[in-house]
Amino acid sequence: MYSLARPFLFGLDAERAHGLGLTALETAYRSGLNPLMARPPKPLPTKVLGLSFPNPVGLAAGLDKNGAHIDALLSLGFGFIEIGTVTPKPQAGNPKPRMFRLPEQQAVINRLGFNNDGVDALVRNVAKARRKRGLLGINIGKNKDTPNESAEDDYLYCLERVYPLADYITVNISSPNTAGLRELQEEQSLRRLVGNLREAQEKLAAREGKRVPMLVKIAPDLSDDDIEAAGRVLGELQVDGVIATNTTIARDGVEGCAHANEMGGLSGRPLMTQSTTVLRKMRTRLPESIPMIGVGGILSGADAVTKMAAGASLVQCYSGLVYRGPALVHECVDAIRRRKEAPSRGHVPPTI
Repeated sequence: MYSLARPFLFGLDAERAHGLGLTALETAYRSGLNPLMARPPKPLPTKVLGLSFPNPVGLAAGLDKNGAHIDALLSLGFGFIEIGTVTPKPQAGNPKPRMFRLPEQQAVINRLGFNNDGVDALVRNVAKARRKRGLLGINIGKNKDTPNESAEDDYLYCLERVYPLADYITVNISSPNTAGLRELQEEQSLRRLVGNLREAQEKLAAREGKRVPMLVKIAPDLSDDDIEAAGRVLGELQVDGVIATNTTIARDGVEGCAHANEMGGLSGRPLMTQSTTVLRKMRTRLPESIPMIGVGGILSGADAVTKMAAGASLVQCYSGLVYRGPALVHECVDAIRRRKEAPSRGHVPPTI
């Protein structure tokens, strides 16, 4: 069905198509027509972060910022979905237009800027979801008008509000679309912010009677020294996991293309190599006890396998869905399944 709808959606402004696609998915789900949208994969149980995932393929944050389509998205066969990024107060984000497709490169540039209805609205939406299948991650950030010296307050507020409802929580300090946000990845800022969030996490675990894993999402534009420092800090603070990576400010592979000079984060096919390189490097700098989620540039099952070979325990898609549709989920799960079965048949898993 997606192959039929794609020409129509690609004829619209990218952000309008985004909203229309979610509306159509929600309608199909509520009408019982979601099997026409996607064929869910066979289970591939995966234990990571102390959680049992139905399969290791998830939806990255950004598609459902307010958690308004949780059940419909899970019905596509994801083992988990991540909603957000959510901020304490509602905010409109950056001026439109702010999302652009680069079809020949299978890429997207966005500068949405954490547009969302605020954490209270997200909490209400999550509380209404039935969540029959799959796990839920919630991605938290800071408001645009909150200075970095006060960013900790925004993250702590969101952490406390979403903690009882999340299966895991992601701290987003790597979006390029909120001015100054990536400065929080600098070693001392990172240590202070994540250290205080870790203390709050343990207090919430005692209060709520359950421990919700907390992950940190990093940028693909980190230098080797930045990766070394971040790995050291995150390892010492014993975060539960790391997500590599967010979108990039680089324009490698799209130079000279329409929209290539638009400000914002680039995702999709051109991000694959860069994000996987950061994933692999970070994996060597973290203790083995800290799992990683690989995201960025997955447009095929082979791409998902490449992320796993680079050190990911789970993978996430987003821009790949724009170009491939829900069939990508099934393809990725099946490819990872074949990789896991390969050693027993004498095959050699792919490497990068």
